[in-house]
Amino acid sequence: MNTLIRLLSRCALAVVTLATVLACAGATYQLIGTWRDARRFPQRGKSVQVGQIKLNLDCYGQGYPTVILDSGMGVPALGWIRVQPEVAKFARVCSYDRAGYGWSEPGPEPRTSLQIATELNALLDAAGERRPYILVGHSFGGYNVRVFTRQYPNDVLGIVLVDASHEDEEERIDSLLPAAIRERERRDEERNEKLDRILAPLRLHLGIERLEVAAGWDVPGYRSKDLQEEFLYLEQQTKSMHAVESEASAEGQSSAQARAAGNFGDRPLIILTAGKPYDPDSLLTKEDLDRQNDMWINVLQMEETHLSSRGKQIVVRDSGHIIPSERPDTVISAIHEVWMAVR
Repeated sequence: MNTLIRLLSRCALAVVTLATVLACAGATYQLIGTWRDARRFPQRGKSVQVGQIKLNLDCYGQGYPTVILDSGMGVPALGWIRVQPEVAKFARVCSYDRAGYGWSEPGPEPRTSLQIATELNALLDAAGERRPYILVGHSFGGYNVRVFTRQYPNDVLGIVLVDASHEDEEERIDSLLPAAIRERERRDEERNEKLDRILAPLRLHLGIERLEVAAGWDVPGYRSKDLQEEFLYLEQQTKSMHAVESEASAEGQSSAQARAAGNFGDRPLIILTAGKPYDPDSLLTKEDLDRQNDMWINVLQMEETHLSSRGKQIVVRDSGHIIPSERPDTVISAIHEVWMAVR
């Protein structure tokens, strides 16, 4: 018995020692990788003083009016990398990192769409960008575009919304599901959030995410490995993660602000809608998924076309939610169409 106990103790010690060595190796790998990335990936754009903070603005190209790109939640300005260079061939176009994202400093809270729109207006003023604009908003960026248009109506000529958030989407899509499924999804989401709070910091600080990208295991088909590493460098920064959390916690306020913003009048408006907006969910039947997709494509997104008397919808059948990366050509085409209409 004593021999067995000694053997088990040695095995446990060996496991702990191995885990400690691997953790130290992973942490060192992450630190070296972050140091290297800071030298590999220079700032795209320039820092502009806006009140008490500096925001990153990246503008190039010529032509009137100027196109302003606003990203989805959690996505830095780099998310427009497959769109912006092509738009710059016919117009001046600007992308920017919202406060806390990418190369921008953290901003005041709450991080609502009204706060974001106010900062964007001040950023464009400080940078001397010529008004008025065409606004392009992807996902959560759609709320920001709607609020900006309400706050500064004389500065907006046309709008493109790219699979943009709808203020009623969660409630109305969930209402299609049986109560038991909704409750189970709620429990699963709570459990996953708890696990993520524990595992996400470990995956970050032990270099696991970095290793997955370096090995090519976690690289979307629409990005190169180098570009995914640049995204990872920007998104893993503490200020960026905090900014995303802050925007998410204030999303209810942002959706209410978007609703209160009203419509766009007769401004040209194009709604780009993902034809594959939902990932398969093992809890749902094909009929459930079809009903959800129909609600998103044919009801909620169609409602957004009514924000303008000159609104129209284009469904991108072969793209998921990340249309600017999956089908950038459709975004470029929509921007060009609105740009030509307002010139």
